[in-house]
Parts: sequence; structure tokens; C-alpha cells
Amino acid sequence: MNISLQNVNNVSAVLTAQIEKADYQEKVEKALKNIRQKVNMPGFRQGHVPASLVKKQYGVSVLLEEIDKLLQEKVGEYIRENKVNMLGTPLPKENQINFETEENFEFSFDIALAPEFSIELSKEDTVDYFDIEVTDEMVDQQVKMYTQRTAKYDKVEEYQENDMLKGLLAELDENGNTKEGGLQVEGAVMMPSYMKNDDQKAIFNGAKNNTVLVFNPSVAFDNNEIELSSMLKVKKEEVANYKGNFSFQIEEITRMIPGDLNQELFDQVLGEGKAHNEEEFRAQIKESIAGQFAQDSDYKFMIDLRAHTMNKVGKLEFADDLMKRIMIDNNKDKGEEYVNENYDKSLEELTWHLIKEKLVAANNIKIEQSDINDMAKEATRAQFAQYGMFNVPEELLENYSKEMLKKRESVEALVNRAIENKLAAAVKEQVNLNRKTVSAEEFNKNFQ
Repeated sequence: MNISLQNVNNVSAVLTAQIEKADYQEKVEKALKNIRQKVNMPGFRQGHVPASLVKKQYGVSVLLEEIDKLLQEKVGEYIRENKVNMLGTPLPKENQINFETEENFEFSFDIALAPEFSIELSKEDTVDYFDIEVTDEMVDQQVKMYTQRTAKYDKVEEYQENDMLKGLLAELDENGNTKEGGLQVEGAVMMPSYMKNDDQKAIFNGAKNNTVLVFNPSVAFDNNEIELSSMLKVKKEEVANYKGNFSFQIEEITRMIPGDLNQELFDQVLGEGKAHNEEEFRAQIKESIAGQFAQDSDYKFMIDLRAHTMNKVGKLEFADDLMKRIMIDNNKDKGEEYVNENYDKSLEELTWHLIKEKLVAANNIKIEQSDINDMAKEATRAQFAQYGMFNVPEELLENYSKEMLKKRESVEALVNRAIENKLAAAVKEQVNLNRKTVSAEEFNKNFQ
């Protein structure tokens, strides 16, 4: 089998594969022999159908199948061995071949080639890097969340903000009396601090047990169907029927008393012996928040690096007709119009992919299975951290990450993240970082 490649221009080529009878004959004969042993034909016992009949009925289809296998194997080998920098897959040309009469065949394929370009980074390249400030308020909020997780709940006699109330809720008529046949909810629970209307919220200030108060739920919660439906125990569609006043007889006032900042809490959150006092505890919390922010900073850095390198490389040449054919072939369910509408954006993504490949190669970045496993654990740890869980047992991390690694799309995403993490670390040492210390709010504006 003879394969050759002829460049049409800088970004396209034609690959030609010449197949002779000797290349496929043995495999075709073997396949037909297997068919003959299994096929059933009227008038013949299984395994005794004449070879000529089997060949007449199945010969062409077997030939096509074996040639297709041969082409995929040998063309793939040629592309790998000759390091053909191909984009997409080979696109078959219209080859006029008669498989019933011919024995030697020639197949031609259009090949889209990756454009040639170079990209080198040095201290002359300046890229923004945002250091996100960790404020005392952030640490306070995190610490507060932990103390709330170990809080206790006390019954009290007088209402204060953030207390929870329980009592009898009764619908009133226009004269302020309990409405006959009106809605009543026993054991209704509410937290006035969540009310949207300040005047309604103020009605509950200083209220005591067994006090009867009058308020308007609809006004208090700004007609929020979900909140009203939950409190009034009615369907969301029925909420609009209750626009008037209700009385609320307080039967119980519950107050959350945050847990203590003690050794038990420190060990529970961080692990045993990681902090021995509040100062050390807060320092560890601050360090953890800073670590999460560092990942966000690296993510933004890669976005800015992408813009910088793409501007430096400029517009690359692509074989537009071939690229559109490849994209249409990959998006059969969406069609030509979709490809045309998204073509420029697709080339932009492809350009960054090619740049990143060169940077990865230049920095000799390799991803091992251990990197993927570590990234799965890190992703799992980050998911737990979102819920304030930092001291997650290693066994639990292992179990969750193993589940993640069972999904192919998850593995691909983890590989990409591992590559970008290593690439970000390498490139930060090579370029001039224009460091900017910003608040979390200022940083987030970059993504609005």
C-alpha cells in the first residue's frame, strides 16, 4: 500500500492512498470463509454453500469493509509517523471506483493543515495578575458560619432581630375581626428579619410571648409567592387570594445562640491540632480563603494570557472551505447555517488551542495519572469548601474523586485543568506580571 501527501498550499494538502489486491486479498478471503461457515442459503446445508455463491452475494460488502479498515489503519499510521499537523479528520474526495470490476484502487483525501506560527514569551510580555484581598469581614463571615453550625437554640420571652416565631396565624376581615371561615394556620413559623417591608418588620420589635400582633403578610414579603405559600400553607396559585391583614398570636420565640470558638470547633473545622486559639483559627481561615482566591486569580490570568498571546500571534490562516466541511461533519444535527454563524468564534477557540499546545510543548508539560488523581481530589475538596467543609476525611475525598474519574467527560475536564494549572505556573515565571491588588467586588466586575 502506497500513501503520499501533496501540499496544495500552506494550510491544505491532498493525501493519496493506493491499494493493490495483495494488500487486502488475504483478509477478504478469510472474512468470506468465516461467512461461508455460518451463512444459511436455501438448498444448502450450513457450511456447505459454494464459495462462488458466497462471494457473489457478500464479496463487495466484505471488500468495502476490509478496505475501510485498511485505510483507517494505514492512513492513521502515515499521519502519526510523518507528524502531519492535521486539523480534524481526512475528508474523502469523490473517488469514482467500481468495486465489482476493479482490483487496484486509489483514494484521495483533503487534509486541513494547522497554520505554521511561533510564540515565545519573555519578561518583555506584560500580563495583568489580580491579587484578591482577603478582608477581616470575609474571615468574620466564615467564622460566623462555623459558630452557627454548632449553635444551640434557646426559648426566650421577648423578640429580637433574627429570632424565629411560632404561633397561630388567622385571617382578618375588613373590620379587623377574625374572618369567619377564613384561613388559619396553627404552628405557623416565621422570621420577621426576612420581611422585605421595614414598616411591617417593625411591628414585631420587642414583642413578647402570647402577644397578638396584626400585620399584612402580602405587604411584608412583597408578594413573594414562594415565601407566602410556605407560611400560609397554600398553593402558589392561591396566594393572590390573601391580600389583607392577619393576626399572629406568638406562642414561642426561639433564639439561635452561636457556638463557642473553642478547641472542639477548631479541630472539627481544620483537623486536630491545626489551631490552638482564635487567632490561629482565623489565620487558617484567611489562608484557606486566599487559596481559593488564588485559583480565581490564575483563572483570570489564563484569560488575559489568551488575549495577549492571540494578539501577539495575530490572525492565523486556515483552509476555510475544508474547516467548514469538517465542522459541518461534526455538527450534522445543527447544519450548515449553524457552522457559518459560529465559524469565526470556532476559529478563535482553535487559535487559542494551537497556541496553548505550543506553550505546553515549549515548557515540556506532561500530565501523569497522578496529576489527574490529584486534580480530582482538589476539585472534590473545593466542592466541600463551598459548604464550609475544610477538614474532609481523606477516605471521603478518595471515594468522591473515584466516582468523578469514572466519567469520561469529567476526566477530560480534569486533564485540561491540570494542563492549565501547570501552564499558568510556568508562564507566570516567564512574563512580567502587572500585579494589581483588588477587592473581591472589583475582581468580579471583570466577569460582568
